[in-house]
Amino acid sequence: MQTIRPSAERGRANFGWLDSRHTFSFGQYMDPDHMGFGPLRVINQDKVDPGAGFGTHGHADMEILSIVLDGALEHKDSEGNAEVIRPGDVQRMTAGTGVRHSEYNASQTDPVHFLQIWIIPEKDGLAPSYEQTSLPLAETPGTLRLLGSRDGRDGSVTIHQDVDLYGAKLADGDRLTHVIGPRRGVWVQMIRGMIKANGEVIVAGDGMALIREPDITMTAHEDAEFLLFDMAL
Repeated sequence: MQTIRPSAERGRANFGWLDSRHTFSFGQYMDPDHMGFGPLRVINQDKVDPGAGFGTHGHADMEILSIVLDGALEHKDSEGNAEVIRPGDVQRMTAGTGVRHSEYNASQTDPVHFLQIWIIPEKDGLAPSYEQTSLPLAETPGTLRLLGSRDGRDGSVTIHQDVDLYGAKLADGDRLTHVIGPRRGVWVQMIRGMIKANGEVIVAGDGMALIREPDITMTAHEDAEFLLFDMAL
C-alpha cells in the first residue's frame, strides 16, 4: 500500500517571522488522520526571517533532527552545546530526561530554511545528548546517503530508534531502487524537484508512505532532492 501526502494539504502556521508547513499534526494544527507514521512523529518545513527564531524552550523523550536546506541555523542548549547548522549538516538532539534549547536564524540579512524532524525514541528516560556532522548530498549524487541510523554506521548520526534516514540528490533521469524489509515501512519526503516513485509523481513538499511493499523505485523527472525514512512498523 502506498499513500501520498500532498504538500498543499499540510498544516500551516505563519507568525510573520516564521512560515511553517506541518506534514503531521503539530501545535495548533491537529488532524487525527495525520498524527505521524510509525515512530516518525513530526516533519516541519520552517522558514525563519533574518535574526528571528525560537526562544529557549524544553523538550523531553524525543529524538530531534534538524537539516538546513538554505541559510544557517544557530543552536544553543542546556547541555552546553552551541553550534551553527548549515546546508549539508545533520544535527541530532536526544531530549531524553529533559533539555532546553533555542534555535535562531544565524544571519541578520538572509532567511533560513530547514526541516525539523521528531522521532519517538525506543524508550523514555534516555540521557540527553547531542551530535552534529556534515554529510553533504552533493558528495554522493545519484545515491541514497545514510544520514541517521540506530547504530551510527557509515558516519551517520545515531538515532535511538529502529530508523534509517537517507538523503538523495538526483539529476534528471537518475533512477534508484530501495528494498523494503518485512515489517518495515518507508516514508519519502520531497525537498526539491520531482520524482516518480512506484509510478506516482511526487514533488517538493509532498510525502509518500509505503507499507507492505517489497521495494520503492524512484526516477527523477528533473533535478530532485528528498529524504527517505526506512523504519520498523
